[in-house]
Amino acid sequence: MASEKKVLGFEEVSKHNKTKDCWLIISGKVFDVTPFMDDHPGGDEVLLSSTGKDATNDFEDVGHSDTARDMMEKYYIGEIDSSTVPATRTYVAPAQPTYNQDKTPEFIIKILQFLVPILILGLALVVRQYTKKE
Repeated sequence: MASEKKVLGFEEVSKHNKTKDCWLIISGKVFDVTPFMDDHPGGDEVLLSSTGKDATNDFEDVGHSDTARDMMEKYYIGEIDSSTVPATRTYVAPAQPTYNQDKTPEFIIKILQFLVPILILGLALVVRQYTKKE
């Protein structure tokens, strides 16, 4: 890698997000991968989708070979100023509504769960008694 470390801000790096001008942030280092765009096995779309953010997870998830990691050295242009990188957002699931949305007290539901089957059974017995032939 280069002997002199150039420190770049996130704002500056995120401007380089085109096919003819593509910079990536991987493990705190900035790489100008523009010359590699046509040669990348996954295509230039993969590289472009990782611009404007810390692409470390994208890079590591693929499982690049040692050869690919060694190739990165020639594209190194500097370090990223970590204080300028925005915090990553974590997914917060929306609050789930409760099952009892009509706010009926729980004990009324439990009573109904018990009484309704008994009333149906009683009605069936009454109907059977009156419709039974002798």
